[in-house]
Amino acid sequence: MAARKKILVLLLIPFICLQLLNAQNDWQGQWITAFENQSETNTWIAFRKEFDVQDKPSAAPARIAVDSKYWLWINGMQVVFEGGVKRGPTPLDTYYDEVDIAPYLKEGKNSIAILLWYFGKEGFSHKSSGTPAMVLDCRTDGFKLLSDETWVAAMHPAYENTYGVQPNFRLSESNIRYDARRDIGEWYAEDYNTAGKGFRPVIQLGKPPVSPWNDLYERIIPLWKDYGLKEYVSIIRISGDIYDTIVCRLPYNAQITPWFMVSSDEGKQITIYTDHYYGGGPPNVRAEYITRSGRQEYESLGWMNGHNVYYIIPKAVEIEKLQYRETGFNSEFTGMFSCNDSFFNRLWEKAVRTLYITMRDTYMDCPDRERSQWWGDMVNESGEAFYALDPRSATLTKKGMLELIRWQRPDGTIFSPIPAGNWNRELPGQMLASIGYYGFWNYYFNTGDTQTIAEVYQGVKRYLDVWKLKSDGTLVERTGDWYWGDWGTMIDKQLLFNSWYYLALKGYRNMAVILGENHEATETQNRMDAFRNAYNEAFWDGKGYRTKEYEGSYDDRAQSLAVVSGLANTDKYPELLHIFQTTFLASPYMEKYVIEALFIMDQPEYGLERLKSRFAEMVNHPEITTLWEGWGIGRTGYGGGSTNHAWSGGGLTILSQYVAGIYPIEPAYSKFQVRPQLGMLTSVSCRVPSVKGEIAVDMEKSEKTFSMKIIVPSDTKAIVHLPGNYAHVQANKKEIFSNGEYKIHESVRFIEENHNYLVFELPEGEFLINGEER
Repeated sequence: MAARKKILVLLLIPFICLQLLNAQNDWQGQWITAFENQSETNTWIAFRKEFDVQDKPSAAPARIAVDSKYWLWINGMQVVFEGGVKRGPTPLDTYYDEVDIAPYLKEGKNSIAILLWYFGKEGFSHKSSGTPAMVLDCRTDGFKLLSDETWVAAMHPAYENTYGVQPNFRLSESNIRYDARRDIGEWYAEDYNTAGKGFRPVIQLGKPPVSPWNDLYERIIPLWKDYGLKEYVSIIRISGDIYDTIVCRLPYNAQITPWFMVSSDEGKQITIYTDHYYGGGPPNVRAEYITRSGRQEYESLGWMNGHNVYYIIPKAVEIEKLQYRETGFNSEFTGMFSCNDSFFNRLWEKAVRTLYITMRDTYMDCPDRERSQWWGDMVNESGEAFYALDPRSATLTKKGMLELIRWQRPDGTIFSPIPAGNWNRELPGQMLASIGYYGFWNYYFNTGDTQTIAEVYQGVKRYLDVWKLKSDGTLVERTGDWYWGDWGTMIDKQLLFNSWYYLALKGYRNMAVILGENHEATETQNRMDAFRNAYNEAFWDGKGYRTKEYEGSYDDRAQSLAVVSGLANTDKYPELLHIFQTTFLASPYMEKYVIEALFIMDQPEYGLERLKSRFAEMVNHPEITTLWEGWGIGRTGYGGGSTNHAWSGGGLTILSQYVAGIYPIEPAYSKFQVRPQLGMLTSVSCRVPSVKGEIAVDMEKSEKTFSMKIIVPSDTKAIVHLPGNYAHVQANKKEIFSNGEYKIHESVRFIEENHNYLVFELPEGEFLINGEER
C-alpha cells in the first residue's frame, strides 16, 4: 500500500509541473506598456480599450498579470480594487490573477480600463522586473479579449512623487502625490473620450513567457476583501494658523485607503498619514493631494495602516466628507475563544487583529516598517490562522511555503524574507523553524494538502543536508548570514538551533511517511533517536539545558524548545519548571513556546498566570488594538518596537489548542482531540473553523461537576478527554460511565481512563457531556 502511494506521489509531481508549464505558456495576450514609459519608480499608467461583444458569455475568466498593482473597470464599473500580487513566485517570475469579467459585460459596445501602479524599486516583499507593463488574456467560446496593439495608454499625469522624507528602503511602495490640476477626468468611464488626453497606441513587448516577467504563476491567494467606504468612529479638528489637523479615529488597526470630498481653490496641498507613519522606527507611506478649483473627491490608492488617520488640510479648504476604505485578506473571522476571564478574551481579540493586519500579499512581521515575510513570525501566524480564520487563510501559508523552496539557492540554503529584491541573508534558526514541525508540517496536518508537501519535500531534504553533526552527535554551529536567535539578552543560540534542527527532522520524517518514502522516514527516525540521546548527554547539567560556551541564566527559550520538541524527558520537568518560574528572557515571539511547554508539562495554572503577567501591558492598553513587537513600546521594544507585530499572537494558539484542547490528531481533522486544560478558569467556549467544518465546544466546571457541549462536524471523529475523577458521566442525558464502569452507548465509545482524564470517542453530531466527580 505504501509503495503504491509513493509511486502515485512521484507520478503526481511531473503531472503538476506539466500542468503549470502549460498554463505559463498558453498566453495569446501581449505584454503592453505606454509609449512614453521610462520605467521610473512610482509610475502610474492608464490603459483603455473599447470592444464589441456579440453574445455575452456566462463566464469569462480573464488572466491578468502586472508589475506591480492594478485597478480594473469594465463599462465604468469597478471590477477589481487593487489586483496583482507582489512579484516573486521565484526570483525571476511573476504572478497573475484570474478574474471572471462576464457579469460586467453587455452585448454590443464595451470598454475596459486598467490603472497600473509600478513600484519600480526593490523591497523586502517584492522583486521588481524593471519594466512597468500588463498582460490580459480572456478567451471563451465565441469571445476573446486580449492585450495587444488595439489598446491605448497614457502616463497618468496627475500622479507624482512626494518631496522630502521617503518610505524606508524595506518597502517597495512609494508615497503617492496626486496633483488634481493635471487630472484627466474619469478616464475609466464607459464613454470617455481619449482625444487630447495623452492616450496613444501601446507598445507591445511580447507574449508570455518573455523577459523580464518570465513565467507566470497563478495567484494562490484570493483577491482582497473590499469592505467599502466607511465612516470614521470619530473626527476631531485641531486648529492651526495655516493648516488644521483632522484626527480621524478608526475602530481598530486596519489596512485602509483614505478618501475625502472637499471644495477648494486650486493649488492647496492636503497631506494624509496615520499614527503608524513611524511604525516601529523608520517612516512608511504617506499621501499628498494638490487641489484643483471647485468640489472634488479623491481616494489615495496606496494602503496604509493605523488607529488614527491624520488629514493636514489648509484652513481655506472646505471639508465636506472624510471616509476610509478598509481592505484585507479575503478570509472570515470564523474562529472564537471566550472564557470567564476578560483578560484572555482581550488577548484573543488583539491577537486576531494582529494576525489579520499582518496578512496581505504575504504574511508580514509588521504592516508599516517592513511588510516582510520573516518566516519565524510566519510560523506563529500560520498556526494562529487555523484557529481564527476560515480555511481560505491557509492559501497564504501555501504561497509562502512554495516561495521559500522556489527561492532556494544552488547550495541548498534557504532564506527569508522573500520575495525580495534587496535581501538575501539566511537566518538559520528561522529557516529550521519554517521547514519543521511547527511550519510546513503544521500546514499539512491542518489541511491534508499532500500536493504542496510533495512539491517542497526535496527542497526540505536539500536544506537539512546543509546541516552537519559534530563527533558528539550534536549540531555543528552554522551562523548563516545573520546569527539570530531572538530579540533580548542571554540567548543560548546554539542550544536553540539544536532544538530547531530536531523539530525540522521531526517534520521531515512525517513528510516522508505521508509521501510513502518509508526508507527515508526510517533513516530520519534513527537520526532523531541518536540526536536525542546526544542532545541530553551534551547539554543537560542536572539543573537545565545549556551549551558549554553559554554564560548566564538558563535560557527559558531554549528550555521550552527542549520540551515542545520532545527532546526533554518528563523526569526533567521539575527542574525545567523551576527555570520557567524564575527566568523571563524570551521575547513575545519565543514566549509562545515557553507557555506551550508549560501546558505540555501539565502546568496550566502557571501557564495562564505567566501568559497574563507577560502580556499584561499590551493586552490591557486601552487604545492599541494589536500586540507589540517587544514588551514595551518604542525604545523599550525590540528592533524598533512596532505595536502591531505578527510574532506576538502565539497566545491565541495556546488558548484554542491547549486551554480548550482542540487539535487534529489525524491530518485534515479526520480525527481530532478535545483535551481541555482550564487551569483556574471555570468556563471556556471555543469555535475552530476546521477543513471539516466548524468544531464548537462549550465547557463549564464547578467544584464537583463538569459539562461540555460539543459539535463534531461530518466526516470526522472527536477523541474527548474529560478532566477529573468522575463517579458518573452522561452523554445526552444517558449514563455512559458509573463508578468505574463504562455503560454501552449507541454513539459514544469508551477508550480509557488515564492521567486524570476519562477518554471517549464521539462520532459526528451534537453532544452534551455531564460529569459528576467522586
